[in-house]
Formats: sequence, C-alpha cells, structure tokens
Amino acid sequence: IVALIGPNGCGKSTLLRVIAGLLSPSSGEARLDGGRITEPDPRIGLVFQEPRLLPWRSAADNITYPLELADWPAARRATRLTALIEMVDLDPAATTARPSELSGGMRQRVALARALALEPEVLLLDEPFSALDALTRERFDLELLRLWDRAAPTIVLVTHSIAEAILVADRVVVLSPRPGRVVADITVDLPRPRTIA
Repeated sequence: IVALIGPNGCGKSTLLRVIAGLLSPSSGEARLDGGRITEPDPRIGLVFQEPRLLPWRSAADNITYPLELADWPAARRATRLTALIEMVDLDPAATTARPSELSGGMRQRVALARALALEPEVLLLDEPFSALDALTRERFDLELLRLWDRAAPTIVLVTHSIAEAILVADRVVVLSPRPGRVVADITVDLPRPRTIA
C-alpha cells in the first residue's frame, strides 16, 4: 500500500488518472507488469473522491456493472455480487436501493465493491473517505486494511491525512506544491496489524 500526500493542486489525482489509463502523461510513463498503461485496464480499479454511481441503477446493479461489460453471465454475476457485498461489509438490504437512497458511507462501499468487481491487481483510491465524518473514516481505514488482507491488491491511496497514511500504508510518497515532484519516499515499518492508537 502506497499513500500519496501533498498539497491541493500538486497532481495527486492526475497521477492516479494516468495510472488508471484515463489520461496520457505529458512526460514519462506508467507501467503495469512491464507494459505501458495507455488506456483503462481491467486489472486496475479506481475509486474517485465522489462515488460516481449511476443514479438510475440499484446498488447491486452499480456493483455488477463492470461484470456486465465483461459479459459475465447472470448467475456468475450474482455469485460475485454476494462475495463483494460481504467483502465491503455492505448491508444486503441496501443492494436494492438507488444511490440517492443510500448514506455517503454506503455509497462509498458500493463504489469500492464496483472497483473490486473484476479482482484488480491494482486499486487506486482518490481520497475516497474524505467526505466522511472522522469516526466513519477511521472505521473505513481499518476496513480497507481488512480488505487488503483478504484481496491483496496493490493499493495507491491519495490522502491529506498523515495519520491515515501511517495507519494504512507501507510507503508514503510526499509530493511538492505544483508542479508536483516527489520530495520524500518514506517507508512505514510499523508492524501489522496496526491500530488507530
């Protein structure tokens, strides 16, 4: 798990979009398993700051949308949906609700489950918990660690919270003000499992 920290506007979110294949870098390149990333890749999942859910679809249909696009049959999608709901600890009763009927925390769980649907090797998280209250955010950080322990993707997390970075990350990459440059790459060598304390 790598955490990216830096001031607003330094390019953290842009960097995630380059890694996700949504933007082309002006210089340099992003690589996954030795190959250049030039377009979206199903091996990379992205969770934006805002959940970006399709408002006309239920939570379950939002979660399974990537599976539909990948032509998974309905029975296989249903099985994967059950596993994803459990993985992100979403109340099964919430799966029939539309995004507007869900709390902010539930919407983020749906967005996270959707990003995990195709079992990505890399999970990019662009301040996904920043809009949550402090207690909910701490709980989500611990759940993120639990999720990482179970699914084991490489995670790149953008955060403004030093405490959050230390809690979840193995490395903290600090970026300078615009234009963003790496000014520090710090190894967090605290043993796991970690606690908020």
